[in-house]
Amino acid sequence: MGKDTLIGGSLWDAYSKKVQERMDNPTHLGVITQETADAKNAKLIIADYGAEACGDAVRLYWLIDENDTIIDAKFKSFGCGTAIASSDMMVELCLGKKVQDAVKITNLDVEFALRDDPDTPAVPGQKMHCSVMAYDVIKKAAGMYLGKNPEDFEDEIIVCECARVSLGTIKEVIRLNDLKTVEDITNYTKAGAFCKSCIKPGGHEEREYYLEDILRDTRAEMESEKLKDNVIKSSLGELSFKDMTTVQKVKAIDKIIDDNVRPMLIMDGGNMEIIDIKETSDGYIDVYIRYLGACSGCASGYSGTLFAIESILQEQLFDKIRVLPI
Repeated sequence: MGKDTLIGGSLWDAYSKKVQERMDNPTHLGVITQETADAKNAKLIIADYGAEACGDAVRLYWLIDENDTIIDAKFKSFGCGTAIASSDMMVELCLGKKVQDAVKITNLDVEFALRDDPDTPAVPGQKMHCSVMAYDVIKKAAGMYLGKNPEDFEDEIIVCECARVSLGTIKEVIRLNDLKTVEDITNYTKAGAFCKSCIKPGGHEEREYYLEDILRDTRAEMESEKLKDNVIKSSLGELSFKDMTTVQKVKAIDKIIDDNVRPMLIMDGGNMEIIDIKETSDGYIDVYIRYLGACSGCASGYSGTLFAIESILQEQLFDKIRVLPI
């Protein structure tokens, strides 16, 4: 049974009954030959994938009909029992699917299908990479059939292979929830919950990105942005918007426009500028603006766009601001 040989009851208990059964009696282990493909008028795809971290390897056989449907599939696995069980389940999940749908199967789908109950992992964390291998060989086979590189099926940089969590997702979660520890990241995303190689250097697999580095760098970016905001606030003083000088009001409004409005106007080939600010006798502050470029003469500048600008300024600065285009 290779690397999954029983070492005490606790290790054996960490594997689901489904995994144990497929370790010993895989359902889809075998080979598909070209003769079989010709007899069924189907295309034969043979894909190999090896995991450098553990030395395991899997070969996947697909028979695909003229409708891109996987009508038969087999596998051969060189490695541990978990690799055999994961590959067996991976093949089962592929059967009957179109290639374009099979490539959407993830390692988490494979692991989840191997669970005895939904809340208990099918394998210990350090063996999650075996289901990742199954996922990767699917991408390899689909790429061969569709004429694409396997990387074409990945939209983002994957930091945690076990839970398939991307770099973008981790950074966004840190920012949105003000996360301060790696444990927080794991609680929110499951990244680092399994083999733990993505947490910091020294795990069983060397990686380009580690959670502790991503956390440090993202927190540094957040602090830099906060410091920049504080500098702007400091330059304006601690006055309320209504009590600021005209120059201070222009600076405050410009910052809000720069952060929330101007990028969208520029994307459409336009822009805007503040012409004047006046306080009325009934307590309103009128902001006179001029549209530039494509925004000049645009009907939205006097309806939807104008309403959006006014709403943002009212929300972030003063609720009695009126924006008047001239």
